[in-house]
Amino acid sequence: MFRTRLTVFPMVALAMILPATAQQPNRDAGEFVILSANYGTERHYVDVTQRLREAAKRDMMFRAGNGAFGVDPDPGVAKTLRILVRGPHGREHTFEYREGAMVDGAMFRGWSKGEWGNDRPAAQAHADEGEFFILAAQYGTEHHHVDVTKRLKELAGADRTFRMGNDTFGVDPDFGKRKVLRIYARGLDGRERMFEYLEDGVVDGALFRGWGGREWGNGKEHWSGRWGGQE
Repeated sequence: MFRTRLTVFPMVALAMILPATAQQPNRDAGEFVILSANYGTERHYVDVTQRLREAAKRDMMFRAGNGAFGVDPDPGVAKTLRILVRGPHGREHTFEYREGAMVDGAMFRGWSKGEWGNDRPAAQAHADEGEFFILAAQYGTEHHHVDVTKRLKELAGADRTFRMGNDTFGVDPDFGKRKVLRIYARGLDGRERMFEYLEDGVVDGALFRGWGGREWGNGKEHWSGRWGGQE
């Protein structure tokens, strides 16, 4: 499928180009439908679709950065927010926002309502034909986390999507702290990736190869074993 990439620089603002009156009617009527979003660098990035949805419900505009997403997937390196969308003619585009840039939701359909992020790209339409192969999964915080690979496999066999939390995994590894699920996977390019889901977030197995068949996480594939993934 044809895909283009658009980079949004911090100094470029749509509001400087369009008259103020043109921006007022129906702020959720943008022409692009968001499919997914990730934040980080080429080596280390995390899925932030759910967190982007939460930010969209709060504000029409926000500044992309570690604070906005509650994670720093590659400390000391400038990161990028990449939003994968589908345009009015069915073509996929990637909007890139460098760390510190302002994200304006006006161009995205259903932005403030959060009515997006549930439709994956065509290449990920089937749950067992995803792009990433799961190596392992952990749940908790940086200081206290547990391996939940086996439990994740049980959940994958039951549903393609599920909302996760303490009850889902039957454990609270860091009482009173907000926890995350980190899924470590290897892409088709052979590189290790980390996908992070905030507690109470929805996990969609369409991203992962062999999800429903649970053909992953058997310890046969190497994984670094670190909470933050590979260095």
